[in-house]
Amino acid sequence: MSDTDQPTMTEEKKKPMVIITIGMAGAGKSTFVQRINSYLHSQNPPSPPYILNLDPAVTHVPFEPNIDIRDTINYHEVMKQYNLGPNGGILTALNLFTTKFDQVLELVEKRAETVDYVILDTPGQIEIFTWSASGAIITDAIASSLPTVVAYIIDTPRTTAPATFMSNMLYACSILYKTKLPFILVFNKTDVQPHDFAIEWMQDFEAFQTALASHAGTTDDEGEPTYMNSLMNSMSLVLDEFYKHLKAVGVSSMTGAGIKEFFNAVDASRTEYETEYLPELQHARAAREHTLQAAKNDSMDRMMKDLAVDREQNPEAAAKDTWDPAAEEEDDDDDDDLDVNIIDRSEDPWPGQYIDMTRARRRDDDGVSWPRPG
Repeated sequence: MSDTDQPTMTEEKKKPMVIITIGMAGAGKSTFVQRINSYLHSQNPPSPPYILNLDPAVTHVPFEPNIDIRDTINYHEVMKQYNLGPNGGILTALNLFTTKFDQVLELVEKRAETVDYVILDTPGQIEIFTWSASGAIITDAIASSLPTVVAYIIDTPRTTAPATFMSNMLYACSILYKTKLPFILVFNKTDVQPHDFAIEWMQDFEAFQTALASHAGTTDDEGEPTYMNSLMNSMSLVLDEFYKHLKAVGVSSMTGAGIKEFFNAVDASRTEYETEYLPELQHARAAREHTLQAAKNDSMDRMMKDLAVDREQNPEAAAKDTWDPAAEEEDDDDDDDLDVNIIDRSEDPWPGQYIDMTRARRRDDDGVSWPRPG
């Protein structure tokens, strides 16, 4: 085989797939991350993922993240210094962490050749990540570098009521159209409640109508459908198109059931990312760069014209207008002192780095006095 035929070993290595886990508080995101972490470790050969914990307020996680926001940002100090409540502290901590996310991307890309999956565990308060500027920056930054899929975790036992089911679907729909990324509905806790009813409601509009009609509180005293009943019926028709192009799997983070099917859906999402999301991203980036370059050129032309006029009118000042490279070096040194480095735990392994989900390692903040409302 010639040298020109060999190249391609590094080129053929696929980029790792990024899984962003999102879900309502209590849906089981962290336990789900541990279960898929355990599943990947159990493969033959093992395929350990690269995990990022983005929740600054969590006290214990059932896995060891490679990058942990708590190593960089002290959530309690943020609340104290900025006089914030718990949610404001989480949001501000995430905003501060995002200012250094370029370092995170560098560390992730450095490991891209050695891992198959990168997993992001997001804050329990879903709106803090999905609707904040920092959440959008993190999502866009990582999705523009690596194939990315959003895993929306649903608490299946809490979704048996039609109103709660519809609330979850509307939220999932809004996140899908906001991120425009490949999307997987993950019905968690199927060991407690099978998710068959949810799949049936998504595939059969009449089945959802029947469940809605039989649920208490859907009719008024005169037997007429309530406003909420009519609204949910209408919304289920609207979401019919949303359901058609959606991947949905049922999993149990406790028993491991359905995890293989989840990864099948993740692998199928790579093609969706490459054929739909990536071309749109490249088109938007090219248009943005063209607009930005045009604005820069216009600004430069106007500045040069103004500078020429100014030099003609003030020749003495123009003669003194020189560049001092020594002063610029001093400014660069000052900027270096302000850098905050992101810690990659996997660079320096320690005993017990991988642990079982039932034996979460406790951190040194057991004595934390949690803030009280009011």
